[in-house]
Amino acid sequence: MEILLLTGVPQGTPSAVLPSLDLLPHTVRIAARDIRTLVSGPSPDVVLVDARVDLAEARATCRMLHATGSGFPLLAIVTDAGMIALSADWGLDDIVLATAGPAEIEARLRLAVGRLAPVTGTDSSTIRAGELTIDHDTYAAKLKGRPLDLTYKEFELLKFLAQHPGRVFTRDQLLREVWGYDYFGGTRTVDVHVRRLRAKLGSEYESMIGTVRQVGYKFVVPPTRGLPEREFAPAPVSV
Repeated sequence: MEILLLTGVPQGTPSAVLPSLDLLPHTVRIAARDIRTLVSGPSPDVVLVDARVDLAEARATCRMLHATGSGFPLLAIVTDAGMIALSADWGLDDIVLATAGPAEIEARLRLAVGRLAPVTGTDSSTIRAGELTIDHDTYAAKLKGRPLDLTYKEFELLKFLAQHPGRVFTRDQLLREVWGYDYFGGTRTVDVHVRRLRAKLGSEYESMIGTVRQVGYKFVVPPTRGLPEREFAPAPVSV
């Protein structure tokens, strides 16, 4: 598991923030509490925010990460005294005490990652997101049962984004993941393919490919549409 630890003292070590973390077999990258850190390196599986001190700054960082729809499970490392400052508006998926043991930390990480895993059908080759269905084996994508006429790269881009709903990717990251490291084209290629994808999704669903200003793109699962309520005329009152 790739863990990104955001702290006010990025020159420190993970063990100085969460001692038991060193006892777990995970890759931990430590960095400053800055959203730009998320798009300047490898995509993590989970983000830990050091909220032992500077609670106001830690809260602002968590709220910003939640607002951008990063798609990563977000946990805060807190002290017993700091728990009184926590509330729903932090946008956290869970918390972990700085004194927690390795078994508790592992369980919280596993549960947080599992809760935000992409929802797929019973067939692992099929991705379902709202009314969009993507079949990897047949390279077919359907929206409300209607086949989408996609090129190979359009399909690969849509599939990759749909596999990571809510997670924000820079254009450089998308080039590496979809086009490969040996591709020498510019990031404008991504913009062109996103524009074509949105056109094929149609005006009703083009927002599924969301833009995060000055960062990149993300996949947005549209809300499930409820059935319209029927209006009934009032029953006559007998007199």
